[in-house]
Amino acid sequence: MEKIILASNNKHKISEFRQMLNCEVLSLEDIGFNQEIIEDGKTFFENSLIKAKAVSNFLKKQGIVANVIADDSGLCVNSLGGQPGVYSARYAAEHDDKANRQKLLQQLEDKSDRSAYFVCMIVKLFSDGHYVSVEGRTYGNILTEETGDTSFGYDCLFFSDDLKKSFGQATKEEKNAVSHRGRALKKLLELKEN
Repeated sequence: MEKIILASNNKHKISEFRQMLNCEVLSLEDIGFNQEIIEDGKTFFENSLIKAKAVSNFLKKQGIVANVIADDSGLCVNSLGGQPGVYSARYAAEHDDKANRQKLLQQLEDKSDRSAYFVCMIVKLFSDGHYVSVEGRTYGNILTEETGDTSFGYDCLFFSDDLKKSFGQATKEEKNAVSHRGRALKKLLELKEN
């Protein structure tokens, strides 16, 4: 069975990858990686590649041969010119989901267009240095108040066009079937099969 190192310690993200990939998925914590990775890319792709390379270099120094998957994802709101975009996790405050959601709702107070989409860019960096990248998107609208589970990012504000409810109200299986990450992973798995 293939062993993949996922460039993340985000428990929600790790859980989603483990559910969708048919292989052993190890987190940064699992491999003892505790360095800070500066995600200073201007695009989701750049940030994904930065993370993948940092982890791959760490593995090489440890003498470990393994492929690395890194993703960068975020929420893009059309009437805000694509914001929060690559800054989604730190829109109002570094990894403070509630503060980020409050800022988003404030920014949208006077906007009639609340259409938005989530983007997920995944880079798979192979141990020989080559990589593939895929992107997934899912579309919807931003609600005026939090609805459903508020424990993960913007999910409770994102009303999915596919599910006709917020991601905060969806089961894991429902969300994975239509989410930006689910769609990107599906593309990644299709690449592997070809």
